[in-house]
Amino acid sequence: MRLVPVLLALTLVSGLIDAVSYLGLGHVFTANMTGNVVVLGFAAAGAPGFSVPHTLTSLVAFAIGAAIGGRIAQRLGRGPRRTWVRRTLAAEALLLAASTVVALAAPDDTATVYTLIAVTAFAMGLRNATVRKLGVADLTTTVLTMTLTGLAADGPGTRRVRRTAAVGAMIAGAALGAWLVGDHGLGVPLLVSTVLVGVLAVTASGRE
Repeated sequence: MRLVPVLLALTLVSGLIDAVSYLGLGHVFTANMTGNVVVLGFAAAGAPGFSVPHTLTSLVAFAIGAAIGGRIAQRLGRGPRRTWVRRTLAAEALLLAASTVVALAAPDDTATVYTLIAVTAFAMGLRNATVRKLGVADLTTTVLTMTLTGLAADGPGTRRVRRTAAVGAMIAGAALGAWLVGDHGLGVPLLVSTVLVGVLAVTASGRE
């Protein structure tokens, strides 16, 4: 599978992950760090429903994941891109699988909340470092600000379909995640995310 559909699928997964974290882990994002910085401001000001420890856990774990992902990109990025991309996606799938097990085993435990925040944010940081190194235009997978700006500012063009698809994928993932969290708890949307990323890890070609 070429990189564009892979990254669109990962954008959908980001919607799923942020539905889990925001709706199920105390109003914190673990994929969208721009939103998380704003949430940290809310929490620091004492706004109800937001937590400084939760938000800082996400930000720190994401940064660590991104740092490690950057080192991996430097080391493996010199070789075949398919191998590097598949290994990174496999690592993300394993992290999401671990999150699924934790969510299903102890869904109401306080330690579970922090574990899920840390592990999913770490996974998203690892992925973001990889996506950044790939440099596929308009497909960052976790944030859409510049994608939306391009849609509005550039008008019709060769990337309009790609940009629109990215926005649609994020909305679809968030909607699916919200439904699954509401009806089935945290484990099921994490399991769906694990399966999707696992399939991508096997099928990604490394070609745009």
